Parts: sequence; C-alpha cells; structure tokens
Amino acid sequence: MELIEIKDILSKYIKGNGLLLTAILVIMVHGFSTKLYAWLRGKKQEVVKEYNHPLHADDRPHIPYKAKKYSKSEMLSRSKDFYELLNARRSVRFFSDEDVPLELIKNVVQTAGTAPSGAHTEPWTFVVVKTPEMKEKIKVIVEKEEEINYKQRMGNKWVDDLKAMNTNWKKPYLSKAPYIIVLFKQVYGTTEEGERKTHYYHEISASIASGLLLAALQNVGLVTLTSTPLNAGTALRDLLGRPKNEKVLLLLPVGYPSEECTVPNLKRKPIEDIMLLA
Repeated sequence: MELIEIKDILSKYIKGNGLLLTAILVIMVHGFSTKLYAWLRGKKQEVVKEYNHPLHADDRPHIPYKAKKYSKSEMLSRSKDFYELLNARRSVRFFSDEDVPLELIKNVVQTAGTAPSGAHTEPWTFVVVKTPEMKEKIKVIVEKEEEINYKQRMGNKWVDDLKAMNTNWKKPYLSKAPYIIVLFKQVYGTTEEGERKTHYYHEISASIASGLLLAALQNVGLVTLTSTPLNAGTALRDLLGRPKNEKVLLLLPVGYPSEECTVPNLKRKPIEDIMLLA
C-alpha cells in the first residue's frame, strides 16, 4: 500500500471517529490530571505535616522577658572592656599540654549553644575530643589531606598568602592541645518518629555558635585556632561516629598557649573601615 493511500485512510478515520478520539483524549487528560492532583495533594499534606510540627506550632507559649538595664556610663564601660577582651584574642598554633578542667569546657560549649538559630532548630553538635589516641587519629587524617591540599589543591597564591601565618600542612598542635572541639553543622534533623526535619540556615546558625564559642574561650583565658579541615570532613565524621546529616564546620584545638608561643604581628581594620552609618 502506498503512503498516500494510508494518509487518505487515516484522514477518513479521524473525520468519522472524531467524537470517539476526543472522548479518549479527554479521559486520558482527566486521568493524568487526577493522578497529578493526588500527587500534589500528598506533597501539600507532607508540607503541612512538617509545618504543623510542634516546633512550628502557633500556640507555642511565650513568657515575659526583660533585659538587664545598665546606666549609660556603665554600658559604655562594659562595651570598652568587652572589646579589649576580644581584641586580645589571637589564633594560636603553639599549645601547652597543661590540662584544662572538663567542667570549664562544658561551660564554654554550653555558652556557644545559646546562639540563635533558624526556627530554633539548634543545628549543631560539639564533639569534644580529649584522649591522646583519638587526637592522634584526627591529626593523621587532617595531615594526610592537608599535605595534598598544600601541594596540589590550594594553588601557589593561597599557599603564599599563608606563609605570613607560619603554617603548613603539618599540625603538631592537634596532638599537643589538651582538647580538640569538632563543630558539626546538622544539615537536617530527625524527629522522635524518625522523620526528617528541616533545619533552616544551618550553616549560618552553626557559624554564629562558633563565634560565641571563641568569645567564651577568650573569656576564660583559653586559646584556639579556627581550622577548616579541607577534604577531611567525611573521614572525621566516620571516625567520631556522627550521622550522615552532620558535616564538619570547624575543628578547634583548645588549651593554654605554650611558653614559647608567638603569633603574627597583625593589625585589625579600624572602625571606619568596617562600620558605615546610614
């Protein structure tokens, strides 16, 4: 049969059965629309279910709050004192092995845990490492990746910029400092029923908590180094037995500075360079 004959037959069939074809098309579209509506409705219920979690309940009780009020002169004095305290903070790579009371570390971490967080999800975990064996394992993992970072991944400019800090891929302070605090950000959480729970602004929230941690450490006379173990996060998470919803944000050796400790002679930007009045 020639192509033109097939075309004529199809044309006649469509003209004679136009109503039937239209009905079939309507049924198909209706079926698809019904399934699509059911799927969207299910998704909406999932969103509503998560939104109506007690964490987001509209009827969460509120309590009265009053901040402690100081005189203007006392406020000014306290602000200057606090600035001087934190302005003396430095990143340290030379630690003493002098022991630090664990209760002190608990208080410092608890202070960091007062940080604000998206929808009050508190998406952070502070793993405090004290045993020499575990600290040495962390050191091995970090130095293995850092050697590759310095020699291959980071590039000459980055490495050159770090020379003023007197740092390289070797991290002896990880085994020397009495503690290592590994800060994990919780990308998402889980409910008691095992359901996934959204953590809003998890990285920003955990970063704010790290800032409070630094201030709390400075307040009690301890020092630290904010290090980001590039490409070592997964190995550290596995070593410390943390779940897959947690990712390493910072690794901080904590302790007293050694007697021979030195730091780079750096200057901070003046207030005119960091604050604008609009």
